[in-house]
Amino acid sequence: MHRINEFIRVPRLQVIGIDGQNLGVMSRDEALRAARDAALDLVLLADTGTMGVPIAKLADFGKLLYAKKKKLTDAKKKQKVIKIKEIKLRPQIDEHDFLTKLNQATTFLKEGNRVKFTLVFRRGRESAMKNERGQEMFIKIDAVLAQKGLEGIKFEQESKLGQFWSRVYFV
Repeated sequence: MHRINEFIRVPRLQVIGIDGQNLGVMSRDEALRAARDAALDLVLLADTGTMGVPIAKLADFGKLLYAKKKKLTDAKKKQKVIKIKEIKLRPQIDEHDFLTKLNQATTFLKEGNRVKFTLVFRRGRESAMKNERGQEMFIKIDAVLAQKGLEGIKFEQESKLGQFWSRVYFV
């Protein structure tokens, strides 16, 4: 948080005026007096400047906070939020259920979302054959998505952590 006016405890400051001109190095009391004469606040910008002296500016603190808040909200409006939709599968999934889940994934990908397919190996036999079944499932997912008209599809990350294997796909 900014330190202003009497909360600044440094004996000497490099002071910048309201128009950006350099007023030079002043004592704290002189800088506070200059700020009061101009009906402004003395705001500490940096604890150490180029010559080792802290830098302060004469400014309206309320306007300074408002401008900073406005800049943050504008930056937030311009950012793009990436949504990841997750679809969980088991290796013993029925063909109809598999195609239903892939149809849903296709609509998510066409909307511009990323889709995370998670294979869950729970039972003893499933865990014992997870290397073969896991590779087969991801090859099958790639083939079905290519048939659905998503040839340019890529996956960005793949993880194989114990019972859970996952891949994140995007267009």
